[in-house]
Parts: sequence; C-alpha cells; structure tokens
Amino acid sequence: MRITGGNAARRILKVPRGLDVRPTPDLVKQAIFNSLGARVEGARVLELFAGSGALSLECLSRGAASALCIEKSHKHAAFIQQNAAAISGANLHVRTQDVFTALSQLAQNGEAFDLILADPPYGEKNIGRRSESFAQQLLDDKNLPVILAPGGRFVLGHTRRDTLELVAPWGEVKMLKHGDTIMRFLEI
Repeated sequence: MRITGGNAARRILKVPRGLDVRPTPDLVKQAIFNSLGARVEGARVLELFAGSGALSLECLSRGAASALCIEKSHKHAAFIQQNAAAISGANLHVRTQDVFTALSQLAQNGEAFDLILADPPYGEKNIGRRSESFAQQLLDDKNLPVILAPGGRFVLGHTRRDTLELVAPWGEVKMLKHGDTIMRFLEI
C-alpha cells in the first residue's frame, strides 16, 4: 500500500498484519482523489474507521490543511502515527476511540470538516432487510451532518452486497464502483 499522489507520492505505508484492517486499494484511492480534485487542497479532513490512515495521509500529501483520524484500535492508531511521522509537515492527529462517540463529541464542540472519509468494515449481505452495517449507521447518525462544513463532501465506502438506505439530509453526488467496493460521494 502506498500514497498515490501529491508531494509524498509513492511513499509506502505500513499496515497492520492480519485481517483486522482492509485497506482501501490503491486503484480505488486514485479514483476517489481524481473525483475530488482540487476539493482536497486546504481542506480540513476527518477520517472515520481510519485503519492505517491511508486516506488522511493521501489528503495531506495532496495539500489538505489538516486531518483527524478516528480509530478504535490502539494497535492501528500506532501504525497511523508511524505513517504520519514519515511524511514531513503532516498535520495529522489521531483519536483512539469509538467513531460514534467521537462524532457526538465533535458535534458538541462545534467542529466542522470540509471532507469526511469513511471506508468502514464491510457489512453483511442484507437483501430483504435494512442494513445494520457501520456504513448505514454512519448515514443514520445525526451528528455527522452537523460536522460537515457547508459545501463539504462525505465519501463513504461499502460493499455491493450491503444495500444502504440513503436518508435525509444526504444527497448522492456521485458513485464509483470497483470490484466489490462502492464509494458514494454525498452532500447535504
């Protein structure tokens, strides 16, 4: 896994061993950032279910002003810190806590982000019933729209087999499909 663009392009990122982390593939990252274009420059970025922090580090490499990673695992958070240390001037902060607790705290503190990225662990196949996946829980969370800055964008990854219900106030701007991965670009 590597950074695909910007001033740290081709830098290799360390990823925890095992099946606990499913990093966003490089081709999917390239497609995401090609779609976001100049929107990343100067952005305040929030990455949820950060894993290795690859999406935040990609943003910082491409000119984002700052990034906050939320990751529940202390082990994975340590990898994010190691990866950030390898990039000079990376304005990256890591919070080791549950994503939904963090969202509530960020909303209470009046935080706002221009770009929110989430590629959470995939949910189960859910034909004939409403999804219970982390992706659906993010869409349903009342705090997430509160912390998205005006004109901001929420990029959400999930698997094809996890059929999500898009709820108000979210509107879909774009959808990318790559293999089993779907990336949705959402606005309020």
